[in-house]
Amino acid sequence: MRVNNIGVRAHDFGQGEVAEIAHRIAQYPIKCVQLALTKSFPFIRAEPGQISPGFGNYVRDAFAQYNITIAVLGCYINPIHPDPVERELALQRFEEHLIFARDFGCAIVGTETGSRNADCTYHPDNASQAAFDELVVSIKRLTKVAERHGVFVGIEGVAHQHVINNYPRMTALLNAVNSPNLKVIYDPVNFYPNKSNIDQPQLIDDAFSAFGNAIVAIHCKDFVKKEHRKSVDLASGTGDMDHAYLLNVLKQKKPHIHVILENTDEKSIQAVLAYVSHAALNTECTGDITDSGSRAT
Repeated sequence: MRVNNIGVRAHDFGQGEVAEIAHRIAQYPIKCVQLALTKSFPFIRAEPGQISPGFGNYVRDAFAQYNITIAVLGCYINPIHPDPVERELALQRFEEHLIFARDFGCAIVGTETGSRNADCTYHPDNASQAAFDELVVSIKRLTKVAERHGVFVGIEGVAHQHVINNYPRMTALLNAVNSPNLKVIYDPVNFYPNKSNIDQPQLIDDAFSAFGNAIVAIHCKDFVKKEHRKSVDLASGTGDMDHAYLLNVLKQKKPHIHVILENTDEKSIQAVLAYVSHAALNTECTGDITDSGSRAT
């Protein structure tokens, strides 16, 4: 399997002008990016009212000259922000991204699912029905805009931390919103439990059984097993994540899906790409799931 649509988060390559960031990423065999406007471009503020078709076209063309597509517009908000004024501003900003996404050549606007805490950290009430119901209201509002503009709201869950923190909750959200324009950005590491005896293939298989039809992009990173917790936010190939198994599942179920490498910058990109290519080659050689084994150095 060749990972044809391998990408990075643009902000992992620093901030700057549009052309500067596009050129920086184009030095590597990258096919797509997840682009969070406020994180990559310091002249874009975290408030609605700044995006236009012209800006979208300019950004699209700056990356397109290097044959790089914008796979996901990252607009990571807290859709159940405890301050109603802040929540409204965040929802408006996300709606603006949806309205202009096609001008960026992009079909997906992504967010995590928020917390009772303003900064999206863990809150015990995140697992409550009330928090889930509030999230449904916000996501229904966003999907109505997405439906009008022919784009998708991409939801990313995080175990133990956010409102959508396990597979049943993800499925319940998809069912409650009931919109063809609500999709999933799947990060398997986000859902791994904080314990060492993780059956990775089973957890990946369970995700594709539960909501595989809704998965439209993949986040790819690594973690290290600990006795009572896991260390996350690691570049692929530096931990215990079974990349070969994930890539084999993608080969079978989601060919050419965008795979976004997280926590990968200019210092690590060469090693990470080599590792992921090796893991993909394992699936190609065997035709079966294999152990990812070696790590990037």
